[in-house]
Formats: sequence, structure tokens, C-alpha cells
Amino acid sequence: MNQSTMTVVETEAKRNIQVRNPLDLPIELVARRFGNKAKEVERFLRFAVVGVSGAMVDFGVLIILQATILEPTHIFGSHLFHDTATANILHLDEVLNIPVASNVAIATSIAFILAVISNFIWTQMWVYPESRANSMRRQLAQFTLISVTGGFARSVWVTTMSFRLGPIILPTLLPLIHIFNASYDPNPTAEAKLGSIVAQLIGMAVIMLWNFFANRYWTYGDVK
Repeated sequence: MNQSTMTVVETEAKRNIQVRNPLDLPIELVARRFGNKAKEVERFLRFAVVGVSGAMVDFGVLIILQATILEPTHIFGSHLFHDTATANILHLDEVLNIPVASNVAIATSIAFILAVISNFIWTQMWVYPESRANSMRRQLAQFTLISVTGGFARSVWVTTMSFRLGPIILPTLLPLIHIFNASYDPNPTAEAKLGSIVAQLIGMAVIMLWNFFANRYWTYGDVK
């Protein structure tokens, strides 16, 4: 076997290496029920698992950061900027009544970035192992762009619909709620909380589909 043939064999072997975990068997058993669509269904189910793990990383990192080095306080209200012209200029959060410059924004950004990196690594190794010989930097850039687009769209959706879905859904659920809590009295805050939860669940489902299909046909469009 000449050097060229050995290189091709080694490359193919690397491309066929796949991370195995306990979920592979049940995923494969479910996917087989879809006949000639089995491979794509298997990839979708694996991608969904990766998405759940990414959500755990996102929430976990956020909780850890806020419990340690990034407590949810406004940066520009800290002692670093007291009695300075800089503090007056940079107090955008007070002017706009939103936490533009806060530890919350930094913590959520860090958590989101780490979740995207985690999702990308698992997607490369477990969902599309055949694609690992291609340009990883290009794929990471595409994967990140898709994730940021989806995350932004979900934020807009949840923000827009939280106060609209609650008043629609809560009256329907009141009989069930009163079974467990007869004294429950609905109010705008409760409606907003319920609306945000429902909007978040809907947004997560839709954005998961967006992430999967956008990555399937763009980031990993070369995978057969």
C-alpha cells in the first residue's frame, strides 16, 4: 500500500470515528421505524439531545456565575464609577429603564457562548462525525451565526408574546389550578409569568427546528 493510499484510508478512518453514548441504541431503534428516513431522524434526535445539553450548560453556567463572580447588579452603579463623569454618561440602564450594562448581561452572554461551543463540539463529534475533516472554523462561524439568529428571534418572540398569551391561556387553566389551590386569584403578574413560560416553550421548539434544518443544509450541507 503506497503512501497516497494510506493517507486516504487514514482520512476515511478519522471521518468514520464516532462518539458513542448510552442514548445511541434507543435513538437508533426509534429511527429505524422511519425506513429510508432513518438516518435523518437519527440525526435530528441526536441534535435534540445536544440542544437539551446546551440548555443545561446555558442555565448551569448562568447560575454558577451569578452565585460567584457576577452577581446580578448594575456594573455602572458600582464603586468603580461613583462620583465620576463616566458614571453619568454610561448610566444607559437608568435612562432606558433596562439593564443595558449589568452583570446579568455579561453572565448571560458568557453562558450563551459556552452553550454554543458545547453544542458545536457535540454536533461535530456525535451528530455529524462525517464532517470533521472539513473546515472547522467555517463551520463554527456558520453554526454560531445560526445560533445567534435563533436566540435573537426567540428573545423577540418571548418578549412580544409574554403579555399576550397569558390572558388567553390562564382563564382556560383556572379550573385545573383551583383544584390544587382553591384560593388562587389570577392577576397580571401571574398572567405574564404563564405567558412567558408558554412563549418560551413554543420558542424553544421552533428554534430547535430552525437550528437543525439551517445547520443541516448550510453548515453540514456536504454530509450525505
